[in-house]
Amino acid sequence: MTPSGRTLLLNCSYEPLGVVGWQRAITLLCLGKVEVVKSYDAALRAVSWTVSMPAVVRLYRFVKRHRVRIALSRRNVFQRDGFRCQYCGESFPAKDLTCDHVVPRSQGGGMTWENLVTACAPCNRKKGGRTPEEARMALRYKPRRPGALQPYVSIHGPGRVPEPWVEFLAPYQPRSRAKAAV
Repeated sequence: MTPSGRTLLLNCSYEPLGVVGWQRAITLLCLGKVEVVKSYDAALRAVSWTVSMPAVVRLYRFVKRHRVRIALSRRNVFQRDGFRCQYCGESFPAKDLTCDHVVPRSQGGGMTWENLVTACAPCNRKKGGRTPEEARMALRYKPRRPGALQPYVSIHGPGRVPEPWVEFLAPYQPRSRAKAAV
């Protein structure tokens, strides 16, 4: 029916608030709380009416958005880095990736967003317990904490945001990342 039966929920200002199931989107539509901005090709049929499957809905009233802090986890580091090794730039499945400490823990590096990057096993072994400068390996991008909308952008995996969502999420995606000054 749809890419995952999910609907992007927008505030009245067109700011993404979250992702809801299509059932919740239909309920909000029937209650008169949202309008359908974009639809999938599929249709929902009942005895007396037919409605297009909502892909993006917008609330009529403004809702104050709570700031979400993304949890530091291996999977979230991979998603932030687009499942790419930050040393060689190659893309890998999650099972073939590792988390690397830019400044090794043995040298005082901590478990922070700014000190963890995605690395393939060969690059991680090559770097070893050294800093990128000591190993003569450059980072592709300076690591940083992901924005609050990162889960919405990567909910379907890297590069798989449903087509109707793209124009609403694009302004909130991280800007082109500055090259790391390492």
